[in-house]
Amino acid sequence: MPADMGAGLLVLSLTASASAFTCYLIVRYEALHSGWSADPVEAGPQKFHAAPTPRIGGLGVMAGLFVSGAALLVTGQSTIFIEEFGLLVIAGLPAFLGGITEDVTKNVTVPARLILTMVAAGIGVWLLGAVLPRLDVPGIDTLLRWMPFAIAFTVFAVGGVANAINIIDGYNGLAAGHAAIVLAAMAYVSTQVGDGFLFTSALAMLGALLGFLAWNYPKGKVFLGDGGACLLGFWLAELSVLLVVRHPEVSPWFPMLLLVYPIFETLFSMFRRRVMHGVSPGQPDRMHLHQVIYMHLTRARAGAVDAAESTRLNNRVAPFGWAMTVCCAIPAMVFWRETRWLVATSLLFCVAYLSLYAWMFSSSRGRV
Repeated sequence: MPADMGAGLLVLSLTASASAFTCYLIVRYEALHSGWSADPVEAGPQKFHAAPTPRIGGLGVMAGLFVSGAALLVTGQSTIFIEEFGLLVIAGLPAFLGGITEDVTKNVTVPARLILTMVAAGIGVWLLGAVLPRLDVPGIDTLLRWMPFAIAFTVFAVGGVANAINIIDGYNGLAAGHAAIVLAAMAYVSTQVGDGFLFTSALAMLGALLGFLAWNYPKGKVFLGDGGACLLGFWLAELSVLLVVRHPEVSPWFPMLLLVYPIFETLFSMFRRRVMHGVSPGQPDRMHLHQVIYMHLTRARAGAVDAAESTRLNNRVAPFGWAMTVCCAIPAMVFWRETRWLVATSLLFCVAYLSLYAWMFSSSRGRV
């Protein structure tokens, strides 16, 4: 593992540099591509930026991953190690390509992107054997013993996580910062089980995100976009599955607790839209928790909010999400073997989420 540690840290630094440089080029030459790459202001109910901004930051993330593969070759890692990383990148291509095509053309539907992400999960099943063996939930575990069900469940779950990451990608640094914390926790547990491949894979994406964040937070010069969010969601979900597949001692609720924020955000949004408001679960609105937090911050200000102040308020949303993620990551790293404690903490998070949502929502409404 010490050799893997050195390779992982090298990959982290090189990936961060490659991602940051690619994002620099995107920002530096924005005038050349803004006609097709920019995310316009007020283009939809979930837009909260003050100026048109490139939404192709996913190119920086993918560039970082390609550099990671080259770094592994240079450091003389085992052939199997390099092949596994390459297969993971290959598996993620459909998710990335579907998202980046939407970023450029604005013409790829949500169902189409979801299907492509599920195709990526299917490729992961084929190339890496990434099929969930258990959830430590009676009944479901019995069904997961039947391989067709296990494959279908895994493919659906990976697609769902990718969609959930896309949903929380609404403010500068929110999704990328959340994922960075999750990846650090996954890297830690990977060292505990002695898995150099998963350790390096987590650090590769972590480095790519750090390079991206250098340009995304706090000034929001470039956005992750659908390409970056879909690739990131796939990567997080796939590492989660592989941790459980390759290491039976790791509870499946370890990654569940790490990702409970975007997952519960998605499930609650579907419930809120369908049951509480009687609209389609896929209907966009401005009622996600991060948007309610932004409304709370905005309405706490007296008078109109100009573009500069809007950006400052935008940047204050992400730390709320990071804090929630840290509150999940710490117990997850402590109890990564203990399903009962991980389940209890996940349920506690859901209660805390609903309490925070209700308080923020009522507080912001009270200032109208």
